[in-house]
Amino acid sequence: MTIATSPGTSAHGPSGASAGMGVVIGTAALTFSDVIAVARHNARVTLDPASLTQVAATRTIIDALAADTEPHYGISTGFGALATTFITPDRRAQLQASLVRSHAAGSGPEVEREVVRALMLLRLSTLMTGRTGVRPATAETYAAVLNAEITPVVHEYGSLGCSGDLAPLAHCALVVMGEGQARDATGVLVGGKEALAAAGIAPVVLAEKEGLALINGTDGMLGMLVLALDDLTRLLVTADIAAAMSVEALLGTDAVFAADLQQLRPQLGQADSAANLRHLLHGSGLLASHAGPEDASVQDAYSLRCAPQVHGAARDTAAHAALVAGRELASAIDNPVVTIDGRVLSNGNFHGAPLGYVLDFLAIASADVASMSERRTDRHLDASRSKGLPPFLAHEVGVDSGLMIAQYTAAGIVSELKRLAAPASVDSIPSSAMQEDHVSMGWHAARKLRRSLDGLGRVLAIEIMTAARSLDLRAPLAPAAATGAVRDLVRTVAGGPGHDRFLSLEIEGVAGLVASGAVRLAAGTGLA
Repeated sequence: MTIATSPGTSAHGPSGASAGMGVVIGTAALTFSDVIAVARHNARVTLDPASLTQVAATRTIIDALAADTEPHYGISTGFGALATTFITPDRRAQLQASLVRSHAAGSGPEVEREVVRALMLLRLSTLMTGRTGVRPATAETYAAVLNAEITPVVHEYGSLGCSGDLAPLAHCALVVMGEGQARDATGVLVGGKEALAAAGIAPVVLAEKEGLALINGTDGMLGMLVLALDDLTRLLVTADIAAAMSVEALLGTDAVFAADLQQLRPQLGQADSAANLRHLLHGSGLLASHAGPEDASVQDAYSLRCAPQVHGAARDTAAHAALVAGRELASAIDNPVVTIDGRVLSNGNFHGAPLGYVLDFLAIASADVASMSERRTDRHLDASRSKGLPPFLAHEVGVDSGLMIAQYTAAGIVSELKRLAAPASVDSIPSSAMQEDHVSMGWHAARKLRRSLDGLGRVLAIEIMTAARSLDLRAPLAPAAATGAVRDLVRTVAGGPGHDRFLSLEIEGVAGLVASGAVRLAAGTGLA
């Protein structure tokens, strides 16, 4: 699957340059590959010297305003509902530190390492635009923390997705100040001061405006969106693979995937999905065994016949989300922000609505793709619909239950995914004494999408495991080369037909193959 984004931006995994040589951060927008390389593969970051010069030039504007006797928001005033309170110069360092300390108010489980690295990288990228007014040394410290693989402890709850991801970003800023908690490169929990000292990094003493600049951004939402799009690139191709295996094993037809039929409805994602199914099923002995004018499979059930329509709609939704994410990667989000002509202005660009909406859209798509997959799994197990396969694919019907309860697991996950598809972005609870009276809840949309995509991968794994057993039971009829290769891969972690055995480990094994991309690789090249 190819997700169209802005030029030079890709939703695929890390590029060779990003993963092998590091990521250069300057005024140019990061690519999707840059984010994946740093977040998931520990690529080193380097700051562009010319951009650092621009950061220093912008800082002189902030210094001049700090010396002004007139109050300027975020520089010589309090924050939020306290924006009219003037702060004298001798208290401003305390003001910035107090802002970070008070906003580092997260609660709940720790957020995943890759999410924290993504949000730190994206905040650093905004700092390097020269629109936030931070000092170069502050940006350099963020880069040093990323390169030392220090991961601040960020908690599940705390962001409302408006005024940015305040609490998550504040927890990161707190560690840069030498406070708070972090995981070192080996994963050991240490104090922020100890983490910096061990890496030879001096803590930052925040100056005017810097506290706000470090916490006012959509970086957590955006980071999780980019990570989700990377996952969907793999999962939606995997959904096509699973569907192809089911079409074969259930003696369906590939005639409905013909290119001329797809062109009658020129939806881009649908065309890609149908092309994948044609490619995957090419040369299938199973399909050839009942092909021809007398084939009764021309009216396969919707879960087989309409796979390109559903998988394609999910692709198109992901493409729209990638367009939004690409624009956000090119953004400089802060409040107040330093404009190109040197003004320092309040704005509302930190509101997470654009990201919250598409994160919710993707959760809907994820739930629907999983729902269709579970329905195909169920067809394998129902002797009245499986065209000759034994009930539940059991070895000895009555004594063995086969894969009966594997379908229960898939059904339970799908039910959970339907609940997770309820949008977070339509909710809003006012905060900050009604100053922040409408919030996006985009962080929560991102958190539930991560859970949804994990569930989608597991549901697809169960279908692939089930279809692999069905393919074995159709012997001596042979599957296509691509689907046969996936079936053989499944056999490395899950046994074939036989008496009942402990299934959980086999499900987890196949889920691991899906998550690692091994299923996608086994199916070979030529897939969109």
